[in-house]
Amino acid sequence: MKFFILLSLLAATLFSKVYYSKVAPYQIRDISSNVTGLVTRTHEDMLGKKLSSKPYITIDATLDIKELHTVKEKIKIYTHTLYTNQEILKNMQALLEKKETNYKEIKDLKIKSRIEKDKEFYDLINSKNSYLATQKEINTLQIQLADLQLRQAQLEKSIHDKKFTNKGLTLYALYVKEGQVVTPSMLVAKVADTSKALLTIYLDADDVANARKKVIYINKKKTPYTINRLQTIADSTNISKYKAQIIIKAPKTFSQLAQIELEDE
Repeated sequence: MKFFILLSLLAATLFSKVYYSKVAPYQIRDISSNVTGLVTRTHEDMLGKKLSSKPYITIDATLDIKELHTVKEKIKIYTHTLYTNQEILKNMQALLEKKETNYKEIKDLKIKSRIEKDKEFYDLINSKNSYLATQKEINTLQIQLADLQLRQAQLEKSIHDKKFTNKGLTLYALYVKEGQVVTPSMLVAKVADTSKALLTIYLDADDVANARKKVIYINKKKTPYTINRLQTIADSTNISKYKAQIIIKAPKTFSQLAQIELEDE
């Protein structure tokens, strides 16, 4: 009887593979600046903590805020002027239509002198020119308003991008200090998604085909987990090995070493 038990244990050992992996956060992201500016505040006390809506890095936005206020005031003025000109244009349209009707009625009348007809014609042309000038001014105002609205959007984005929050993630590293000037694409921090954890192992070529069907033991305990990500192209660092990843529940502490065994069902 003991012989069969030992034989079973030996068979289980032969048909299982043992791997080791560090328990890593589900994702670690590099955070780069989208703007240029002076760092006015950093919160090193937030390192290792889950982030809220409170910024962990703040970049000076004083000039952006002032310019945004000016742009908003200009938009109000230009909008009001545009509305006024559009109302004027409606009145001019009605006047122009009336003058065109009047001129058509007298231009062929023999009882009207050439001077009277010319006067009506010149008056009509002046009205048309005024109408076109007002229409041109409206077009210019619409272009200026569009430019101002674009500038408003740019300033609002710039102000938003000068406060780094990443709510719900964990602050993993800070790379800037107060008083430092940052530029676009400059790395300022790393944040981690610790809502889940990730185990990474590297399989031999003959294990890849059935890897997703294996029963996974972690630290000698059977789990319901399966391999979630499996590369079918050999890893560039671990030559002739194939990267596999297992997503698990978040532990209390990360970076511990876990023993992973893959066994047949």
